[in-house]
Amino acid sequence: MSERQKLTGSHLGRQAFVYLRQSSQQQLERNTESTARQYALVERAIELGFSREQVVVIDEDLGISGSGMSDRSGFARLAAEVALGHAGLVLGLEVSRLARNNVDWYRLLDLCGVTDTVIGDSDGLYHPGSFNDRLLLGLKGTMSEAELHVLRARLNGGIRNKAQRGELRKMLPVGLIWGEEEGEILLDPDEAIRGAIQTIFDRFAELGSVRQVWLWMRREGVKFPLRRWEHDELRWVTPTYHQIHSVLESPVYAGAYAFGKTRRERYVDEHGNTRQRLRRLPQAEWGVLIWEHHPGYIDKATYQANRERIAANTRPRAHEPGGAVREGQALLQGIAVCGRCGRKLKVHYQGKRGQQRPNYHCPASILVENRGSWCMRVGGMQIDQAVAGALLAALTPAGVKAAIIAAEALEHDHDAALKQWRLQLEQARYRAEKAERRYRQVEPENRLVARGLERDWESALQELAKAEAELALRQQQHPRTLTKQEREGLLALGTDLGRVWSAPTTSDRDRKQLIRCLIEEVILNVDRDKDQATVTIRWHGGAITELTVPLPRHQPTIRTDEDTIELLTRLATHYDDGTIAGILNRQGRRSATGERFTQIIVGGLRRYRHIPAYQPATDPPDGELLPIAKAAEQLGVAPSTIHRWLHDGVIRGEQDTPGAPWRIRVNDQLRALFVDDAPPGYIPMFDAMRALGVSRQTVLQRVKRGELEAIHVRNGRRKGLRILVPHAENTLFDTTPMNAKAV
Repeated sequence: MSERQKLTGSHLGRQAFVYLRQSSQQQLERNTESTARQYALVERAIELGFSREQVVVIDEDLGISGSGMSDRSGFARLAAEVALGHAGLVLGLEVSRLARNNVDWYRLLDLCGVTDTVIGDSDGLYHPGSFNDRLLLGLKGTMSEAELHVLRARLNGGIRNKAQRGELRKMLPVGLIWGEEEGEILLDPDEAIRGAIQTIFDRFAELGSVRQVWLWMRREGVKFPLRRWEHDELRWVTPTYHQIHSVLESPVYAGAYAFGKTRRERYVDEHGNTRQRLRRLPQAEWGVLIWEHHPGYIDKATYQANRERIAANTRPRAHEPGGAVREGQALLQGIAVCGRCGRKLKVHYQGKRGQQRPNYHCPASILVENRGSWCMRVGGMQIDQAVAGALLAALTPAGVKAAIIAAEALEHDHDAALKQWRLQLEQARYRAEKAERRYRQVEPENRLVARGLERDWESALQELAKAEAELALRQQQHPRTLTKQEREGLLALGTDLGRVWSAPTTSDRDRKQLIRCLIEEVILNVDRDKDQATVTIRWHGGAITELTVPLPRHQPTIRTDEDTIELLTRLATHYDDGTIAGILNRQGRRSATGERFTQIIVGGLRRYRHIPAYQPATDPPDGELLPIAKAAEQLGVAPSTIHRWLHDGVIRGEQDTPGAPWRIRVNDQLRALFVDDAPPGYIPMFDAMRALGVSRQTVLQRVKRGELEAIHVRNGRRKGLRILVPHAENTLFDTTPMNAKAV
């Protein structure tokens, strides 16, 4: 059968769709001939017998891969047109243009076979309803998918082979550049960039925390060099925590070549579509990791020690001490361990703000009298003082040397920050001079260019002035070198570390950092019978020190039951202290000391709990307060009617305490709600529901809010509630009274 015979009058009466696709934007820019060939398929459709108005070009997918990992709106549109029977012919340059995966390809074949649609490419026309044509199209689809796999495997194999030699050039982190030789990586020649990266490693070696390094750089105003892609212009920005963490975690700064740190994975989303995601792999699963590949800022041992330190700072494992040093008075935070179960002790604080005391407790729970309680709980003041005393006793011989090191460290911190500011000033001066040279090279008559260069020069000069002012301010704040007299005084102070330890300038964080330098773990065990705690200090190096710390005797707290306090709060709004005492005694309640309540006890408890006293109303209430039975008798209704009205919120009642009998205040206003005959305009509840188009509960809520008026009819066949519905005669509903009981 020839190509012309495959296209019948039915096909020519429909539309011809020309589908265009190229895999990437790079191909779209470079392979322009392929794009032109695909657009030329319009002429072929016209040659096959379609008019130009019948030919539809679908080119939304130019620059999108056909592997099935990307959403192709053009292909979805093509499939929809075929499924609706609008397509007589689908043209593509080749099968790979329509789809690179068999899922999309066979779905299109099935649709074309059902709707009698012909598929064409550069080799000819095919009818998916014909067995031979469908077999050939299936082979072409399989070959297209296999071709994509072979191409990808070939390219990835070459990339991996070059990466295993450490010669694959990829974007390096800031502070490192590629050399001229194959696989050669060098430190950045810019001294300011090298200084900023080296400062991060130096500060971490001293502070031991990523967050503290980040805070120090922000506090000192040290900028971070940022380059988003390989040939991007370098910018100096305020560092973020993620940037500092990335520098410390990257092995490239330790002289290692790394490749294959991520892996693309396929998954099915909630809509059933196949997607790809990028998963970061642990270092043990990286494709390539070559140590000592190039010079680094630190060595391999320092890098591994930094990683272990960062891992110990974040989320320590269960039953193990660890965690970064944090703010707070608890000196043993992170290193205190329960002597009973071995879990790490948690810290909590008690007391008023500004006078809080640290406490340690074990998070493990045990059952005591069917109630969960802490495995161990102990106050931290005595424990911290005992451990601090043992630490100072061990440090006394090294006190003088520690004082000298502290003075030198203070000066070194400021020198490191000043060095970076001087380098940044040099960068600002270079940019200003460069802007000036560019401005002077332009012809004065070319004002369009000269104005822009003049603005750049002025901006660079402003940045230079700002950097000079900041450097001058930092130099003024730089601590001067200690004089001979000051050094002698510091050395004398070093012999008494206790004064340094308790000095106001020594922060809790400094004390905890010093403790961790020498102490690895502190095991606490509490003996409540003897009111003492056993403290076992395990020093770095394996030495053990045991201390016995006396604990203050526990004084039981006398407190009134919370439910009694809650009841007192409710009663105080209606009754005086004497009446409240009588109500509490009738219920069998007792005070915290086990005594009967009196007016004095109730008044003292109310004032201690800041509960306002009862304020009698200026005008005495109208009416008599009666029990429900007597109130029902006076109103001429059953007690159940009063209970129902109370429950619906139509009338109000009073109780001395929850569970006590209700009492109703009977007055003229309440009596007016109970009548023998309904006045004009008042209709039964069911008719009101139909007239308003709402439920019974909604009608009662409107009555409760005062939006509707209600009365109770005591006589007649339809006794019960009557509702005054405004304009009830104009409603669309039939409000004719029905022969039913009252609602």
